[in-house]
Amino acid sequence: MQTKHVLGIAESNRILSAARDEAERHGWAVAIAVVDDGGHPLALARLDGTAPIGAYIAQEKARTAALGRRDTQAYEDMINGGRTAFLSAPLVATLGGGVPVVVGGQVVGAVGVSGMKPDEDAQIAKAGVASIAA
Repeated sequence: MQTKHVLGIAESNRILSAARDEAERHGWAVAIAVVDDGGHPLALARLDGTAPIGAYIAQEKARTAALGRRDTQAYEDMINGGRTAFLSAPLVATLGGGVPVVVGGQVVGAVGVSGMKPDEDAQIAKAGVASIAA
């Protein structure tokens, strides 16, 4: 029998808070989503001034990072690099800004951010992930 780490509400809130702090420090209006390893929502914040669709995109970026077990930027890079067949993969958000949460070598969830440029979204997501890094 294997043992598995699981994101709880405390960790989800810590991730969300750290990501929000990073966004607010730069004055970036974004939506931030935290999901479990199956891509199911745990926490969501849409900061003032963020377009309503940002909440949907942030959740899908997080879900894609969790299920794919990698940063969503990797998918965007593959597609931009000419691997357009990847557009048929059953993933909704193959845009940068989704980052998996890894604990003990296992993906336990992910953070998705939407509202800025992909590298800025990823910067915010990574700040959230770093808040629970061991």
